[in-house]
Amino acid sequence: MDFQQIFNDSPEVWASAPGRVNLLGEHTDYNDGFVLPTAIPQQTTVYIGISPNPRHHFYSVELAAQVDVAPNNPVSSGFGRYIFGCIQVLEKLGHKVPPLNVLVTSTVPIGSGLSSSAALEIATLKALRSLLELDLDPVQLAQLGQQAEIEYAGVQCGIMDQMAASLADTKHLLFLDTRTLERQLLPLPAESEILVIDSGIPRTLADSGYNQRRAECEAAAQILKVPALRDVTDVKQVETLPSPLQQRARHVITENNRVLEASKGVSAQRFGELMNASHQSLRDDYEVSVAGLDHLVDLLQNTPAVWGARLTGAGFGGACVALVKQGEANTIGQTVLKQYNADHQTEYQGRMLVPDEL
Repeated sequence: MDFQQIFNDSPEVWASAPGRVNLLGEHTDYNDGFVLPTAIPQQTTVYIGISPNPRHHFYSVELAAQVDVAPNNPVSSGFGRYIFGCIQVLEKLGHKVPPLNVLVTSTVPIGSGLSSSAALEIATLKALRSLLELDLDPVQLAQLGQQAEIEYAGVQCGIMDQMAASLADTKHLLFLDTRTLERQLLPLPAESEILVIDSGIPRTLADSGYNQRRAECEAAAQILKVPALRDVTDVKQVETLPSPLQQRARHVITENNRVLEASKGVSAQRFGELMNASHQSLRDDYEVSVAGLDHLVDLLQNTPAVWGARLTGAGFGGACVALVKQGEANTIGQTVLKQYNADHQTEYQGRMLVPDEL
């Protein structure tokens, strides 16, 4: 289905934004910390035209779903929340947005921890920027996308996903300080490439668990009398915290330290060791992994030519990312998937998302 078939008209503008995979720095962005994502080849594209009536009309090709809503009537659930949120944050800035026809098509998997929501937000905002001829730079787009997700989708997210969708590319790592928004594009470790495998496990607890973890981190920072956990660099400082705040804070501090070490330039072997340590921390201290993810990560970590592997995204399901020897991603992915899918054939099936396109 295309725009003409759905709306019997042609779009006036369109724009795309990529999903992202995060190699290091999980659950650190809403603690003002450091992250190290990269864009993936999969993209979300948004086409926009003017609605012939006083209502917005949003259509998702992949979901085969349409949302019709009055301009002042919030969307309560589904993909339309993100589009409506983007419209609303622009209107709060004083930009008049007319009733719209919006068509969304995407190759970014939904619910895999690869930031399909941020890709949708940034693609929508880029298209609206063109339609309304707005002077908004990529950082402003990211900030508006984050605001839309927090206020209209109810996810208390950090800025990483939107910054990656707005500024990252598939050839570099985006080293980002989420407090200052200072950033730098860095190369992958020598002789390495990225492999992403979707576990097939739906992230049913991701939003509620995510918001809970954020609240726990804020409580830990309050007890430690710091603005955010980013301001604690010595893990010994968290030993007086009650459980589970101690474990949550320990993950954030050690994860920030892993990102900072990697950003200085390390070998593929050392980068992989940092990824392995990150998964262990996410599993044991942050408690956002599940058995299927642990199994997939274990298979990857024990495969020759894999430097390291970890879950990526909020957790509770979704995808895993591995750093592997250059030229080996396809072979490794097929080998690991065969074993993983054989082990879980009656529960869920994984699939390879990013072999060697990066």
